[in-house]
Amino acid sequence: MAANANEATADIDAEADEGGAAAKKKLPLKLIAIAGAALLMVAGGGTGAYVMFSRKHKAPEEEKAHAPVMKPVAFLEVPDVMVNLSNPGSDRNQFLKVKIVLEVADQELVKQIQPVMPRVLDAFQTYLRELRPMDLEGSAGLYRLKEELTRRINVAIEPARINAVLFKEILIQ
Repeated sequence: MAANANEATADIDAEADEGGAAAKKKLPLKLIAIAGAALLMVAGGGTGAYVMFSRKHKAPEEEKAHAPVMKPVAFLEVPDVMVNLSNPGSDRNQFLKVKIVLEVADQELVKQIQPVMPRVLDAFQTYLRELRPMDLEGSAGLYRLKEELTRRINVAIEPARINAVLFKEILIQ
């Protein structure tokens, strides 16, 4: 029986050694994984810090020298446009009065647009007469109106192009 007890103790010690060896093998793998993750974080942070702090700071004079030069724009006033809006099914007529200014790249373009102003006004009239009062509701309606007028003017004055249509006054009555 003593022999069996010694053998049992030896078996338990052997299992403990195997378990201890397995535990010792797992512990370094976990440490390696944790150390690798920490190393990646430190390397990423170091790279970010290097990029952030290694930029050369320019003097204000140098920044102004490299700033894009804004060319002055020119504005062209369009004669007031007044149209009756399309309102099917209603006895009441509604009118739209619009004062518009065109933003163009330079004064030379203003000289090119002046001779074709009747074509521009025709494009305004034909489009605006088809609008319904609900088409002009809210800022989204006015934005769509502005974009459509810009597109139609650019078609009318091709190959010249305007930058934007600016509303000075919009009156719906």
